[in-house]
Amino acid sequence: MINDVLVATEAKMTKSVEVLRRELTVLRTGRASPGLLDHIRVDYYGTPTPLNQLAGISAPEARMLIIQPWDKGVLPTIEKAIIKSDLGLNPSSDGSVIRLVIPQLTEERRKELVKLVRKRVEERRIAIRNIRRETLEKLREMEREKDISEDEEKRALNQLQVLTDSFIEKVDQIGKDKEIEVLET
Repeated sequence: MINDVLVATEAKMTKSVEVLRRELTVLRTGRASPGLLDHIRVDYYGTPTPLNQLAGISAPEARMLIIQPWDKGVLPTIEKAIIKSDLGLNPSSDGSVIRLVIPQLTEERRKELVKLVRKRVEERRIAIRNIRRETLEKLREMEREKDISEDEEKRALNQLQVLTDSFIEKVDQIGKDKEIEVLET
């Protein structure tokens, strides 16, 4: 019973960490990454479709992405979707592929991105602590209803704290790694 609660808690915390990874992947740094385009949806015959399902995306150089659509007819639509996105990138097309050149970031923009990374990391830390609080309430309720003993509750609370600390550490490490990536030139 306690194990089920802790397993469910771990699953929720893992999802929270994955959300942070996804959020930070789309932050534009000075380096080209295919994940930068993950959130872009293209209107493909009336259906909003993720760009990575319509084209191959590669990063042949540190500052360039190449998008090679499988259907050449969708090329102009992909260009429009990239222009409309919040990336601030200008696609250039030669009729068969789209090239995206990632410009250098200014020092001011780097500092803004670091603040944004820290904000997202703090949001995830809060989410993890909220998950911990919910589980804590469940465990205390189980003890009040005599489903578990006081000793079992104390052991479970210790396990919960260890679990929480490990996930907060993961979130902090992801944030530090992204900060380093943003600050590199």
